[in-house]
Amino acid sequence: MLNNQYKHWRFALANKDRRPAYLMIADLIAADIESGVLAIRDKLPTLRELAQLLALDYTTVARAYKEARNRGLIDSSPGTGSFVKGRTLSFPPQGGTDVEMTMNSPPEPANKELLTKLNRGFTNIIESSSITALLRYQDFGGTHDDKEAGLLLLNKTVEKTEEENVLVCPGTHSVLLGLLSSLVKKGASICVQGLVYPGLKAIAAQLDIPLLAVDSDKDGPIIHTLDALCKHEQIAAIYLNPTLQNPTAYSISHARRVAIADVANRYSIPIIEDDAYAMLPTKPISAIANFAPSLTYYITGLAKYFGAGLRTAYVHAPTKSAANRLAGSMRALSVMSSPITNRLASSWLKDGTVDLMTREIRQESRERQKQAAILLNEYQFNAHVDGFHLWLNLPKSVEVNPSNFAAYLRSKNVSAVASAAFCSNNNPPHALRLCLGGPQKRWECVEALKLVKQLLDEPALLTQILTKSRSSPAK
Repeated sequence: MLNNQYKHWRFALANKDRRPAYLMIADLIAADIESGVLAIRDKLPTLRELAQLLALDYTTVARAYKEARNRGLIDSSPGTGSFVKGRTLSFPPQGGTDVEMTMNSPPEPANKELLTKLNRGFTNIIESSSITALLRYQDFGGTHDDKEAGLLLLNKTVEKTEEENVLVCPGTHSVLLGLLSSLVKKGASICVQGLVYPGLKAIAAQLDIPLLAVDSDKDGPIIHTLDALCKHEQIAAIYLNPTLQNPTAYSISHARRVAIADVANRYSIPIIEDDAYAMLPTKPISAIANFAPSLTYYITGLAKYFGAGLRTAYVHAPTKSAANRLAGSMRALSVMSSPITNRLASSWLKDGTVDLMTREIRQESRERQKQAAILLNEYQFNAHVDGFHLWLNLPKSVEVNPSNFAAYLRSKNVSAVASAAFCSNNNPPHALRLCLGGPQKRWECVEALKLVKQLLDEPALLTQILTKSRSSPAK
């Protein structure tokens, strides 16, 4: 069976051009996904099986699979093998509004008074600062004033903070890169939930770090599963996105946070608590860091409750020495965070502008969530009233895979993200994440949701459209 299924691969390699064989195999996987020969969740041959089928050495095939993983085409994990993750189909634009719902961005407030305050504050900051001082190199981690401002944010969820444990960083993504680079030794893995932030997946793939998925429910990771992994596997850290998780919008319950901290404490495993959405709920939830303070790296920033362009994040390390080690790792990766950006963030945190902006984002998110609840009331989805994304479970009547559904939405200039992008266990659910904050205007968000509803209401039409799109000759 395998011999016939990959016959065209042998033919292509036998008549190969000058490209290395490992690149050609990755290209063949991509081509088979695009043509429908390989579908999401299809299991690929083992490395040894494919090496034998293609008459190649084991190392070449291993390199090919690594290249395919780096391209986001497949997922691999020890003991389960390699599975097709998939690539979404491409469709030419066919009109519609220019609505962006891919990146999980907060909505932009339309409050003119607030916008005037932002413009005025921006000008005042520049005029009152020494521009030459802001253009100089600085030590990594931020000034005393920047850390002091960061503590105003951190203290809302973390009970006991120390300025010497705080680092001011150029975005959460850079903190995750620094932490994985410094915490994970060769042969170790990271524990994550089955659905996880794609940025973390990308960093782990780049650093060749395995991700071990923990079964979860609406309250968070299942404790006996997490305990078993920590007991039997070489776990370097536990990664969690505990509040309004991306993509599911669930928050880990208080009891589950305490239990997770207990597991980490018993096995002395660091926790990476990526609390990017912590300030969106009206009442912030107590951080896991409060229950495992000697092990937790708590991260939050301004991208999700001020604006994605304000790339300032704050990490509270377990100890001063841990902060110093992380600073050394991050200095090697990014030199420093921008003093100009830090100055803006510090000023807006101290004068209350961040709180005002967060309230506006929360209020606009509530209005959009109300519209989503009305339009999608017949379908199963999860969302938080104060958040700006939702997790839509596609009904069984929608027989196309989520990646193709998302691709068609993009053809109408409405973007969504299929479950495969978040999946860490080779078993993506039949679901999509929609960001309600991407569209600049509320009416644009409503129109986008109407299109989603129309496709859900008419699954046969959607299947027909996708079938026609896939069978149409390339132009």
